[in-house]
Amino acid sequence: MKMYMLSITIFLLFISCSSPHNSQSPNNELTIAAAANKQLAFTEIGRRFEEETGTNVTFSFGSSGQLAEQIENGAPFDIFAAANIDFVDRLREQDLLIQETETTYAYGRIGVATLPNTSFSINHLDDLLQDDIKRIAIANPDHAPYGLAAKETLVATGLWEDVESKLVYGRNINDTLTFIETGNAEAGIIALSLYKEEKMDFFLIDDQLHEPLEHVIAVINRTNAEELAREFISFIKGPIGKPIMESYGFVVPEGK
Repeated sequence: MKMYMLSITIFLLFISCSSPHNSQSPNNELTIAAAANKQLAFTEIGRRFEEETGTNVTFSFGSSGQLAEQIENGAPFDIFAAANIDFVDRLREQDLLIQETETTYAYGRIGVATLPNTSFSINHLDDLLQDDIKRIAIANPDHAPYGLAAKETLVATGLWEDVESKLVYGRNINDTLTFIETGNAEAGIIALSLYKEEKMDFFLIDDQLHEPLEHVIAVINRTNAEELAREFISFIKGPIGKPIMESYGFVVPEGK
């Protein structure tokens, strides 16, 4: 009888450990790699998700390119929320994502941010050429989608060569915002989702001047919290998450 019970215990333990995607982690936790521009929106959504489900949600915010590289190197994330579909495509090609969980859940916008009460104002992109603007901050376009959109905008308007010597690069869009807030750049091109009306002035850029900032999210295939991760993605697009995303300036597609 003892041997029989021991065999059953070992069998159940084997089944639990060998399942490729356990329904949720034993500690009811999610770890999410998310593009830096979503810090404000996702922090609020994460707090609401915790309240609704009792899940402990931990975010790691950074540039989409840097986060994708961390996932490629084995970082233990459950979900990847990128600001550019290209990085999701890259991970899919390496079979690092659960493909059927991939979904476009938002589009981003960019604009020029400046501190209030400056000696200049930005009412047009050409205003970046003013002598009083010595430094212009953008996220590094090599790995930050919002930085790439800023570069595409400046190229499309013929301003790139004129302002290139003024540019300072943040590792991600949050770093770019810090350059402006600390006065280390007189102006910067940042995500609309990070704009705080009480702290800065903002000029919204025509989204036809750059490639769409398509935000795609997916579950990472080595997660042990697949069911919970899927639930979080649905929560973002649901009646609680969707209005929060929209309140931070994201364009949420219908029927996604």
